[in-house]
Amino acid sequence: MKIDGTHYRSLWWNHEKNVLEIIDQRWLPHDFRVIPVATMQDYADAIYEMRVRGAPLIGATAAYGMALAMAEDPSDANMDAAWTFLEKTRPTAINLRWALDRCRAALRPLAEGNRAAAALALAHEIADEDVEINRRIGENGLAIIREIAAKKPAGEPVRLLTHCNAGWLATVDWGTATSPMYQAHDAGISLHVWVDETRPRNQGALTSWELGKHGVPHTYITDNAGGHLMQHGMVDMVITGTDRTTRRGDVCNKIGTYLKALAAKDNNVPFYVALPSPTIDWTVLDGVAEIPIEERNAREVTHVQGVLDAGGIGTVQVTPEGTPGGNPAFDVTPNRLVTGLITERGVCDASEEGLTGLFPEFARAAE
Repeated sequence: MKIDGTHYRSLWWNHEKNVLEIIDQRWLPHDFRVIPVATMQDYADAIYEMRVRGAPLIGATAAYGMALAMAEDPSDANMDAAWTFLEKTRPTAINLRWALDRCRAALRPLAEGNRAAAALALAHEIADEDVEINRRIGENGLAIIREIAAKKPAGEPVRLLTHCNAGWLATVDWGTATSPMYQAHDAGISLHVWVDETRPRNQGALTSWELGKHGVPHTYITDNAGGHLMQHGMVDMVITGTDRTTRRGDVCNKIGTYLKALAAKDNNVPFYVALPSPTIDWTVLDGVAEIPIEERNAREVTHVQGVLDAGGIGTVQVTPEGTPGGNPAFDVTPNRLVTGLITERGVCDASEEGLTGLFPEFARAAE
């Protein structure tokens, strides 16, 4: 997508310097910084410290990490060591393991002398695939927004609500939940997006930054405002992303998503989840029981980063000294609360039958 008229992806390969470059998202929306990712430790830190974030982007980053590992030492032992080193950085986002597994499966049969070039080519392929997948998700989500818009009074916008950042910053480009928004806006459909702040890291500010750069009308709201807006008929559709979706359609996403789904169900507001197929974990059925939930540093809850009154970006403590913080990063929304799943192959029910109907080859491979 574009930033002040210039097209960017969230990561790209600098061919002159032979290094991956990323937008360091820790400083957004207040400062736009680009940094290189040059060592294996850089890759692990980029993922864990959320310099990159969002399941699809984490997966693409990990693929480039495997490429670096093969450039340094293309042996089987180093391949396995790199897989383990990167896999432990974020346990919930399934795209991380998907990308690492794909790389290892493709590289293992090759002669060691061919692995470095093949690994880099595969990383490029995974990044490009993500862009196309998200574009198609947008097309399928656009059809839903068109249906809602057709039933609205003339001049009244379609009012969407989203949680966290499932935008182009969370993918290589387009985003998942935001791709339908961008395509609807570009098609001339009047929109207004309610953007949850999404504590503790206020990732809704990233979504607001994205939407603002693209010219999409939006309002940044507190996490607990969504239910109130739904009660008063001010939300036509909820659309979120997901970090892992089970084969029966349970959705693991940023903490607080489950509460939005409950409010949507109670107020008859459709609740859609936009997801690329690599985010489906065909090995898991019951998301609540089986998906590991990452517990992040309590400091993310007890402290908040922002622009200080005196200028500059700083961090302030918001809790009393000595008060501990709990920080589960994700929750699971059971499939019964999900209206539908928007994928690159179409929209389906949040069920094993629905997902298998769209992706039969992946379901068979997991049996």
